[in-house]
Amino acid sequence: MNTITIMTGDITQLAVEAIVNAANASLMGGGGVDGAIHRAGGPTILEECRNIRQTVYPAGLPSGEAVVTGAGKLPARLVIHTAGPIYHSDPDPAGNLARCYRRCLQLAHAHGVKSVAFPGISTGVYGFPKEAAARIAIETIRTFFAEQPEADLSVTLVAFSAADEKILQGCL
Repeated sequence: MNTITIMTGDITQLAVEAIVNAANASLMGGGGVDGAIHRAGGPTILEECRNIRQTVYPAGLPSGEAVVTGAGKLPARLVIHTAGPIYHSDPDPAGNLARCYRRCLQLAHAHGVKSVAFPGISTGVYGFPKEAAARIAIETIRTFFAEQPEADLSVTLVAFSAADEKILQGCL
């Protein structure tokens, strides 16, 4: 049964099959969730990202797209990296944010994942308003569930703070 759970916590510590990385277009690590995932997962994640950049996305991962790597030392099996929109400069920030969530869910389903955890994509330094981002995330996940009822996917939305969790809960 498809479900959505909301919690505050450290996404790198969750025992789920896949975690989503709010990556930058370079896929080479960075700050926030991206940096935490690369640090906790170890160098194999970066090696796989380098290979993706060399073979699939030499110009960088486009906003709204996603790719899969192993999870290195993380408790998860896979990391799904997605490049969220930079709110004030993306021509379609809402559409690209929805594409991030949809593409990650499609990849999770295609890889047989039954549990996936998402951070708040683009809500940090990329400046996407948190309430709008929460609504888009939940609407996109619900639409995916309606379109793919056989997915049998458990989605956890991981908030950075209690205030962020309250925003997500208000949109559920």
